[in-house]
Amino acid sequence: MNRRRTTPQSPEEALRSLGRLTAQILERIKLQQARVELAVALQRQMLPAELPALPGLRAAARYTPSRDGLDVGGDWYDAFPLPGTTSVGFAIGDVQGHDVEAAAFMGQVRTGLRAVCTTTCDPGEVLRGVNELLISMGSDLFTTCSFVRFDPVVGELACSRAGHVPAIQASADSPAEVVWDPGGLPLGIQGGETYPVTRHRLTRAGAFVLITDGVVEGPSYSIDQGLAEVSRLVGAGYDADAEELAARVSEVADRTGHCDDAAVLVLRHDGVRP
Repeated sequence: MNRRRTTPQSPEEALRSLGRLTAQILERIKLQQARVELAVALQRQMLPAELPALPGLRAAARYTPSRDGLDVGGDWYDAFPLPGTTSVGFAIGDVQGHDVEAAAFMGQVRTGLRAVCTTTCDPGEVLRGVNELLISMGSDLFTTCSFVRFDPVVGELACSRAGHVPAIQASADSPAEVVWDPGGLPLGIQGGETYPVTRHRLTRAGAFVLITDGVVEGPSYSIDQGLAEVSRLVGAGYDADAEELAARVSEVADRTGHCDDAAVLVLRHDGVRP
């Protein structure tokens, strides 16, 4: 059998080949760094600069990029007054995928949420409308999402969930618990999906904490361990300042050894006096 003979490279040729390979690797690293920096910039610009303030409720949020800086662009939150009402809408979500495409898709989801809320403030209908909008766009991406409407008049949180991790709540008369409200599929997967609404009456002062899975799941923690840790913090700090509680919960992401980015949204409420 004939074998193809190769001419050995001289030391000088080997060095030149190594130089070319090194230059190619460095170029790819620079390109990836540029994409990450663009994703971070998009993420920071699209997240709200401040959260609405209203009597009986104080909100605070935290966003933590991934540890290696590569898995960025997926997690998001938003908050805005609902048109024609005294209520405020709060949303949190996690886009499948990362990088620039995920950050841009996140902006489309947030825009879609606000647009749908001009026609309805029912959380289930809001998620249904955004889901149909994303399906019509034909994107390959999808997002989990929890949407919450806070009504300060009756002291109620109306919540709907699209494949998102559960919230955690605690109050003066109720220990911390993981809120396993029923929900539907993530947004952008299947048309015609419906999203149940669960109503939580806020009779006593407490906290309702929304998170993404980057907070509670990582190499060092299973999601059950992470939820248990956040529940412990919320149970001990439901009456703390909203900013302080958000910072404490956000630190759980560091203990999980998370590779994903992470977001926390704390709703600290006063309850409704009888």
